[in-house]
Amino acid sequence: MLIVTHVAILASLCTTSAVRAQTPDAKDATSITIYSTARPGGIPPELYRPSRDGGVVAPQSVPGYAVVRQERSVNLDQQRSTVRFDDVAELIDPTTVSFASLTDPDTTRVLDQNYQFDLVSTAKLMERFLDKTITVDQLRGDKVESISGTLLSTSGGLVLRMPDGGVQVLTNYANARFPQLPGGLITKPTLVWDISTNEPGPHRVRVGYQTTGITWWADYNLVFSEGKDANSGVLDVGAWVSIINQSGAGYSDAKLKLIAGDVHRAPTPARNIRFDMARARNEAMEMNGGFEEKSFFEYHLYTLGRPATLPDRSTKQVELFPAARGVPCEKVLVYYGLAQTNYGYFASPMTDRNYGVQSSEKVDTYLKFRNEKDQGLGMPLPSGRIRVSKQDPADGSLEFIGEDVIDHTSKDETVLIKLGSAFDVVGERKQTDFRVDAKRDWMEEDIEIKLRNHKAEPVKVIVKENLYRWANWEIKAKTHDFEKADARTVHFPVVVEKDKEVVVKYTVHYSW
Repeated sequence: MLIVTHVAILASLCTTSAVRAQTPDAKDATSITIYSTARPGGIPPELYRPSRDGGVVAPQSVPGYAVVRQERSVNLDQQRSTVRFDDVAELIDPTTVSFASLTDPDTTRVLDQNYQFDLVSTAKLMERFLDKTITVDQLRGDKVESISGTLLSTSGGLVLRMPDGGVQVLTNYANARFPQLPGGLITKPTLVWDISTNEPGPHRVRVGYQTTGITWWADYNLVFSEGKDANSGVLDVGAWVSIINQSGAGYSDAKLKLIAGDVHRAPTPARNIRFDMARARNEAMEMNGGFEEKSFFEYHLYTLGRPATLPDRSTKQVELFPAARGVPCEKVLVYYGLAQTNYGYFASPMTDRNYGVQSSEKVDTYLKFRNEKDQGLGMPLPSGRIRVSKQDPADGSLEFIGEDVIDHTSKDETVLIKLGSAFDVVGERKQTDFRVDAKRDWMEEDIEIKLRNHKAEPVKVIVKENLYRWANWEIKAKTHDFEKADARTVHFPVVVEKDKEVVVKYTVHYSW
């Protein structure tokens, strides 16, 4: 097996007349705006932490991208110069690159630009040195023997033609040494511009490009405390932004921006791009350099008020906004008695009496609160995962009680979080009668729903019913009042006393 443990370059990169980006008069300035194509709450752990064997996920699978803008100082010593930037992201989109002189924007222009990405590697070095002389170090006991020869092949090992005309095959060696770096191979991805200017000398220039391999998402951490009854409580709401950078470049002391909203991009063969992002309070900007939020076209733009450093192959977390304390919330119990399956709407009346008679016992638990300023919030919330905990008074520890995801939520809108199923509240649903008259085009169904509360206090439960058999319906008889949620859904809000049972009955008439 071919093993290469070290590659040493004996000669440095040849000198070039190209102008490299320098900063003699002003410091580099970098700003980065990050977009995410991630489904809320759908970032798997392998995207932001290495596996046990030390490997990491392919950067191309990171669901997002960024727009990078960098300002630097360069010296254009003549009317026509070549400028090289050799620390750009490996996953750059070359079609998005822009170059502009801030010193002389009127007469300085780009005649030609190239993106060079033929990076040096062991395989490429070996390929470039076929039929050329290399030196190989091989361990023999506790000594190192150096062997020089003309490289004939790398298949199955290194095949060298020796100076005396003999051929030697090396299948295991310690080092391979080359006299110089072949032309065309570079150590970093490099942008190269052919620049024309009427003002030779120092220039301040701005370079921009897009790169993949970078994304962000929002995480909300909520702490729930019981309220005055079983259906109320208060929340402490905190939020963080997590940023993954696997773009192949690091960004030091950068101005960080995030975009929240559904931004459309032209379709590509790989995927349709969708963007998500984060939010923050204006007060946080003033107090501690946190995120400042503002409307931006039909989206929301969040700018961090302090420089941020994003090393390559790293995950960074930044507080999205200071925690909001004591946000009132409502605990909502919902009994949806139909078995958990897909109840679609039909092209003709569903007269099969056995359809939909299967029952579920689970009573789902939700937390609901308003994203209002009067409640301590009142800011656009980007899509993300919400985790909810509750303090155990026995030892003061926070115990996890459920999680959900939210879509982008504007201010003054309601946030609804599903946490799980109630343990001590049980439901039961059954069909008690069914009648159909095909000649007169009608059918009727009698439904009975039982709710049992084994808690030590009363609870409010919403009984949700889908009237899925046909579009034209009328509830002819009922034991409890209902609310029409939409054209095919009704809600029966009921109160179930402790250790009691409530029975909800209704008759629905369908006609066509």
